[in-house]
Amino acid sequence: METKRRYDHSTPIAGAVPPAVSAERSLRVFTHPERNPGVPLDLDLVRAMRVNRSAVERRAATIPTRRTVKKEWQAAWLLRAITCMDLTTLQGDDTPTNVLRLCAKARHPVRQDILDALGASRLGIKVGAVCVYHAFVPLAVEALQGSGIPVAAVSTGFPAGLNPLPQRIEEIKASAAAGASEIDVVITRAHALAGDWEALYDEIKSFREACGSAHMKVILGTGDLATLANVARASMVAMLAGADFIKTSTGKEAVNATLPVGVVMTRMIRDYHERTGYAVGFKPAGGIRAAKTALQWLVLMKEELGDRWLRAELFRLGASSLLTDIERQLEHFVTGRYSAAHRQPMV
Repeated sequence: METKRRYDHSTPIAGAVPPAVSAERSLRVFTHPERNPGVPLDLDLVRAMRVNRSAVERRAATIPTRRTVKKEWQAAWLLRAITCMDLTTLQGDDTPTNVLRLCAKARHPVRQDILDALGASRLGIKVGAVCVYHAFVPLAVEALQGSGIPVAAVSTGFPAGLNPLPQRIEEIKASAAAGASEIDVVITRAHALAGDWEALYDEIKSFREACGSAHMKVILGTGDLATLANVARASMVAMLAGADFIKTSTGKEAVNATLPVGVVMTRMIRDYHERTGYAVGFKPAGGIRAAKTALQWLVLMKEELGDRWLRAELFRLGASSLLTDIERQLEHFVTGRYSAAHRQPMV
């Protein structure tokens, strides 16, 4: 991927480069551990971005083939994947009973006998978050009380994001008031498709203000954005507007999380971190059902962003059925046999 920049003419990002330090050196030495506050929109930066699709696809094709983890290392990586999982139920037939069972699974995502056999019973393995519709937020918050597992609510007219803006803002505030500590918001894809980056920036910035202390994950709906260049620009605009995470998809699009999109988005995260010192998280979601696929996303994060992005603070896997396959793989490592899926039921 090639990102074209106009350093001489673009407006510098506020606070990114202290006066006494050169730009190149500042990229290496200044970091900010706190959450991304957002910075002023730099349209020159956004519009100058270009993506070499062939190069991105070649890079993505190496991820499943160039790196593999086996035996006990694979088991360890799969346990790490569980801790980075947003365990999700976003179906039209969701019920309070299903949500309560999902929360129970979030507390104890792997059977105790498997953890004992792995020597991992003292690690306190639990998922990164539980993601539900707004109506189930109070129930999930109560069910997870004392566990340290945050509740994430999908908001802003999920999945289309076409409700009137005031309604979407009120929905965010209602979810935060109900106890959600993470809010997954949906952008208006039309802003990105039309190149109206000012409108997209203003929209996301208003979402961030409504979230308050709740962390904001911005869903780009990458399958609807037509080009990888639009994915790159929308990613950068979301981070400039204060996103804590950028997320690929709602899971409802025809095309959801793909590795080429992941390459583009992680490189935008790296670019933003180098420019400002603020670390933004990444969440692929939709179609991630197999343990093998989860390992590929972990490899991508390690190679493109480093070990810091292999923890729940900066990486999440949005999934509903993935946990079942991971647990089957762990049982195979312990016993040498694959079990039936019903031995690890989700709900």
